[in-house]
Amino acid sequence: MQKRVSIYTFCLLLLVSGTAWGKDARVTDVIVTNTRDDLILYFRVQGCFTEGLQQAILNGVPTTFTFLASLDQVRSFWKDKNLARLEIRHTVKYNSLKNEFVITRSEHSDKPVIVNTLSEAKTIMAEVENLRIAKLESVEKNHRYQVSVKAELSKITLPFYLHYVFRFFLFLWDFETDWYTTDFIY
Repeated sequence: MQKRVSIYTFCLLLLVSGTAWGKDARVTDVIVTNTRDDLILYFRVQGCFTEGLQQAILNGVPTTFTFLASLDQVRSFWKDKNLARLEIRHTVKYNSLKNEFVITRSEHSDKPVIVNTLSEAKTIMAEVENLRIAKLESVEKNHRYQVSVKAELSKITLPFYLHYVFRFFLFLWDFETDWYTTDFIY
C-alpha cells in the first residue's frame, strides 16, 4: 500500500511541476508593422528556458522551438478570413568540443548563427524578428485584422536506447504558450 501511495505521489509531483513550467512561458512584445511591400511581425517568448531544458541543451540535446503565426481579416457578419498561416522553427545544438551554440532559424533559410554563450543562444532562440507574414497587396486599407502567435517546444528526441530510459521525464521539457492575439486596423 505504501509503495502505491509513493508512486502516486511521485507521479502527481511530476505532473504538477511540468504543468507549472509550461504556464510560465508566454508570448510578449508583439509588434505588427509594415515595409513598403510587406506586413512584418516581431515578437519574443519569455519564461521558456527551464533549468532542465538549459541542462539538456548544455548536454548536446538539439532543441527546437516551433512558432505559429496567423493573420486573419476580422469580418462583422461573416467568419473571419484567414490570410496567412506560418510555422517557423528555431533549433539550437551545443557543440561542447568547440564550446559554441549553433542556431538555425527557418525564416532565415536555416543559415546558422554561432554564439559562444548560453544567454546569447537563449535570446536568439526566443526572438522572432522581421518575419514577413503577408504581402501588403493582400490587405485592404481601413479594415480590421488580427494576428495570433503561439510558441511550442518540439518534443525532444533522444537516441533510441536513451528514449526508453528517459521517456518518462521528457514531458518536463515540453511547453506550449497560449495564443497571443492582437488586433489592428491597416
